[in-house]
Amino acid sequence: MFVNRLSELSLLEKRFNSGKAEFFVLYGRRRVGKTELMAHFCAGKRAIFFVSDLGSEISLRTALSSAINEIIFGPGQLDAVYSSWEALFQALGQAAQKERLLVVLDEFPYMVTAHPPLASILQKSWDQNLINSQIMLVLCGSYIGMMEETVLGYQAPLYGRRTAQYLLEPLQFKDARLFFPSYSNEDQVRAFAVYGGTPAYLHTIEPDKSLKENIQENILTRGSYLYDEVRFILQQELREPRNYFAILQAIAAGKTRLNEIKQATGIDGATSYLDTLQQLHLIERIVPATETQPQKSRRGIYRLKDHYLRFWFRYVHPNRSQLERGGISPVLENQVLPDIDHFSSLAFEEICQQYFWQNGLSGKLSFQPEKIGRWWNANEEIDLIVVGKKDAILVECKWSNQPVGTNILADLERKANLVEREMGDRKIQYALCSRSGFTPQLIESLTRRSDTLLLDLNQILEN
Repeated sequence: MFVNRLSELSLLEKRFNSGKAEFFVLYGRRRVGKTELMAHFCAGKRAIFFVSDLGSEISLRTALSSAINEIIFGPGQLDAVYSSWEALFQALGQAAQKERLLVVLDEFPYMVTAHPPLASILQKSWDQNLINSQIMLVLCGSYIGMMEETVLGYQAPLYGRRTAQYLLEPLQFKDARLFFPSYSNEDQVRAFAVYGGTPAYLHTIEPDKSLKENIQENILTRGSYLYDEVRFILQQELREPRNYFAILQAIAAGKTRLNEIKQATGIDGATSYLDTLQQLHLIERIVPATETQPQKSRRGIYRLKDHYLRFWFRYVHPNRSQLERGGISPVLENQVLPDIDHFSSLAFEEICQQYFWQNGLSGKLSFQPEKIGRWWNANEEIDLIVVGKKDAILVECKWSNQPVGTNILADLERKANLVEREMGDRKIQYALCSRSGFTPQLIESLTRRSDTLLLDLNQILEN
């Protein structure tokens, strides 16, 4: 099931039809759908789609030689191996002299690991040969650090050669929900809280089964695809995953500041590990939405970027011994289900954030958002602030089975005083986002006000 990615496909098609040599860099965390996107894009085109593995230099060159020969001479006509990477890239240039040839090198960092000079060889081949052909070369990679080192960074051998680059992000809620269309709106939010927007995880959902059944069978059951997913990712991406695992575990447990992470893990050089985890898009550093210099802010905190990682560290890893013995039902009934709505509140905030971005960009808000994010100080927090040039909306997101009343709005108005200095002369508005609607008293109190927006679950999900 290939879902959406319309903007990405449009960008790729535009480059494919440019009439000149293209060097496209596609990167993003593992499992986000890079391979599936490129396979979909290659369909019906004159294309070489090469997925690298952890094989040796000669095995990779042999496999790619075979793919090139098939394009040039036809299937099974020639089985020769190019004697060098220089010769291989020269053959690609010749194959693309008269008509467009799409060449996708998926997991390019694996190729560089197998043969470190490869990036420099490709750079020379591009400058002397490929740039004058009809090739569209696409390099894909999961590890952002390696892509920076070989392609994107200022010191990288291939720096300056790319004609376009794109960071492929997980699916937003509006697309992720297409994997479970028969669920109620509430269960769609809960499912997004569990699986997030990672296509590989969403593909494991059996939409004809309930969310409870999917969690039980496809997550908590030993041997299921997602049961050991976090360990597999760390082992695939990192040589010594132990310290990275400890840091992820600490962040999942609420240790979000650098000093807290150091104390919880005993790792003095935690900063370098955190940088790597950010490059892998497993964590993110966030600062209050009002910060004008995020990189220099001392108010930054770390959090897990992927919803499934949050779920795994909260319910799977701590209960591993019980799950290994077959104690699935007690974990599900006593820990997951009673806590699922509390756990889903952060995902609901993210969905609300996506709502304001989408409606801001489409002109449905009264102003164009420049930033949207959380705000906090030592004692207080605001779920979201939508920041524009001259306006701002303070947002409270309530994932509760009780309707939101006047007390919630009054508290949000009180918090407005806390950010007054940071807001400057921006016009302040308010928005309440509620799973369970609003009390009649709140609705009545707003009949003569135009500065407050009420959004129930249906309005948020359907707009």
